[in-house]
Amino acid sequence: MQDILQTIIARKQEEVEALRAPKPSLREALFASRTGIIAEFKRRSPSKGWIHESARPDVVPIGYQQAGAAALSILTDEHFFGGQDDFIRAARRAGVTLPILYKNFVIDELQLYQALTCGASAVLLIAACLSKTKCAELISKAHGIGLEVLLEIHSENELEYTELSADCIGVNNRNLGSFVTDVQNSFRLAERLPRDRVLVSESGISDPAVIRDLRAAGFRGFLIGETFMREANPAEALSRFIAQIQE
Repeated sequence: MQDILQTIIARKQEEVEALRAPKPSLREALFASRTGIIAEFKRRSPSKGWIHESARPDVVPIGYQQAGAAALSILTDEHFFGGQDDFIRAARRAGVTLPILYKNFVIDELQLYQALTCGASAVLLIAACLSKTKCAELISKAHGIGLEVLLEIHSENELEYTELSADCIGVNNRNLGSFVTDVQNSFRLAERLPRDRVLVSESGISDPAVIRDLRAAGFRGFLIGETFMREANPAEALSRFIAQIQE
């Protein structure tokens, strides 16, 4: 009979190797996609309260994948957004194989390990939350443990952060102080963003025609949450949206 401890250690080695295995690439998925949609699982927000309180993380994300999303974003902040790390685990158990963005307010490297162990492919870093030095440290650490980085900026004042080695650069069209949304923010910043990274427009996108215009401006990723999550069936809403883009 095999020693029980040896059996346990063998299993642990398998689990560690699974953590080290390459994750599906957000950058590559967006670059290759015809739509570039990062469909977001978000049940509530600080400014609007509950958006879709009963939405299930084992149902909506896999539905997004089947509907044609290029990647997923899953809110994991619990206090303000009603999220959990377990939402990503639930999505993976349900069969999601797409890249998943760990969307939270990451300020410490411990949170990078949280993202890794729950099954995320990439992590969001928000320039407004971090000094440039701290942001560079977190990018380096994320890359060191096999995570990609979507670096989010909002204004011209944060353009210097795009010099860092993030895999994707996002422009948030929602002001994180006032929560006012203006998709023109992406167009204003487009020409000043590095073209050697995948560019992502985030928030406030509800019109398929805007996707076409943003693509013409250089964007390849489009993070959309509330447009879909306010519907009874978010996956069906995504499917209709994609059909309109491709018309």
